Amino acid sequence: MESFKGNIVSKLPQTETSIFAVMSQLANENNAINLSQGFPDFPVSKDLIELVNYYMRKGENQYAPMPGIQPLRQGLSTLFKERYDISYDAEKEINITAGATQALFSTISAFIRDGDEAIIFEPAYDSYAPAIKINGGLVKYSSLQFPDFGINWEETARLITNRTRLIIINSPHNPTGSILKKDDLLMLQRLTSGTDIIVISDEVYEHLIFENQKHQSACLFPELAKRTLVIGSFGKTFHATGWKTGFILAPEKLMKEFRKVHQFTVFAANTPIQYALADYMKDPEHYLGLGSFYQQKRDVFAENLKNSRFKVLPAQGTYFQLLDYSAISEQKEMDFAKWLVQEHKVAAIPVSSFYHDKKDHKLLRFCFAKQEETLVNAAEILSKI
Repeated sequence: MESFKGNIVSKLPQTETSIFAVMSQLANENNAINLSQGFPDFPVSKDLIELVNYYMRKGENQYAPMPGIQPLRQGLSTLFKERYDISYDAEKEINITAGATQALFSTISAFIRDGDEAIIFEPAYDSYAPAIKINGGLVKYSSLQFPDFGINWEETARLITNRTRLIIINSPHNPTGSILKKDDLLMLQRLTSGTDIIVISDEVYEHLIFENQKHQSACLFPELAKRTLVIGSFGKTFHATGWKTGFILAPEKLMKEFRKVHQFTVFAANTPIQYALADYMKDPEHYLGLGSFYQQKRDVFAENLKNSRFKVLPAQGTYFQLLDYSAISEQKEMDFAKWLVQEHKVAAIPVSSFYHDKKDHKLLRFCFAKQEETLVNAAEILSKI
């Protein structure tokens, strides 16, 4: 058989293996405590596991409807009405997805055309820019302001042109743990008024917010909500990231376009898990206490680092903590992260990986969605450096 001689022109020529995969592999190779990839090391609720098993045994193992099963969509409609006083039609405006990343990719694919511009805020979750580029879009980068990681709205306004098709916001924010305030959403509403700009609001950590602060969902702002697709994650909320089950809410006109792509991407999400989630989320206690649950973990980690040479930056949401190591080393973030996992057996993510130009603030991101013993052990190691 002749060897393949065709030339392949990569659609993502500069893209390397995900930093999450790289650091998790290094953690495994070095038998290190893995605080890099964002997943819990404690078990999923036994009740939720039993519900999944129940629906599997019941025979709910074939394709779900393309938009998702009706009870789960209705449950989300009820939740958002009670929590945010907004009405999303369960039939026409809510869709269950195979994880939030699939929701993001399908949304970007539905609306970005060749030459369209999309604005993202860096440091940014690493799937945004590749999804835009692979669909022929041009990424415009706006840097969050160090060290509080707030949006520079003057810079954002300058980036908007007549070719701007999409703006992606993320709150609570991965990787920094910052949150958007009411004034931020009002500014975005004002900037996009009278335009055809679509907004993706990545709200996968909506329940993981601290100090009793209120999550400012894009759906709380009527004019903004009309142009926004809100994306959420059951995996983040219920400690089951491997189930890859998320959702998207949007006005009917936007949802129609999303579904055109969604049906040819995955068609439908996992059936028995959807039924289990529909039952489980009927009890608000299963998600309303998550803020205090993770705040306690954040505080345990920070308390055990108080005598270290790392500087703990404020974390207002998510389950990520940024640590500044500038008092310890002048190494670049990637080099320091590799040294940390190889020499001290603790894995973290260099924040520079979330910038297209690898901007380096001497910061590492640590995941504190771990058992207290894991956090204390990691902090003890870090405090000896």
